[in-house]
Amino acid sequence: MKTTGIHHIAVICSDYERSKKFYVEVLGFEIILETFRSERNSYKLDLQVGENTQIELFSFPDPPQRVSSPEACGLRHLAFKVEDVEKTVAYLRSQSIEVENIRIDEITGKKFAFFQDPDNLPLEIYEL
Repeated sequence: MKTTGIHHIAVICSDYERSKKFYVEVLGFEIILETFRSERNSYKLDLQVGENTQIELFSFPDPPQRVSSPEACGLRHLAFKVEDVEKTVAYLRSQSIEVENIRIDEITGKKFAFFQDPDNLPLEIYEL
């Protein structure tokens, strides 16, 4: 199999409007397409992340809760490339988003920090 990158990451949220506001207004991702699927009573929001990646934000009636531990099987976290971790942390905190203290990757020497989306999905900012 030969791939050329990641096309999209799918995220299911518990409160569509709250998550839409977070990903669009706080994180600044551009809306590509918003679709309401009446047969599922569900929204699908396609968001542009950088040049080549998308997030598909889904709403479903009464989705089960996420396993709370980031070490559970499955997606551990979603990491976004940023140019300046300090500035990004300051911005997120100005938006009342709790962000962990900045750490240094012991392998690469790069700065990174973790925060969470409205459904406690672990998100990371990683300085490149």
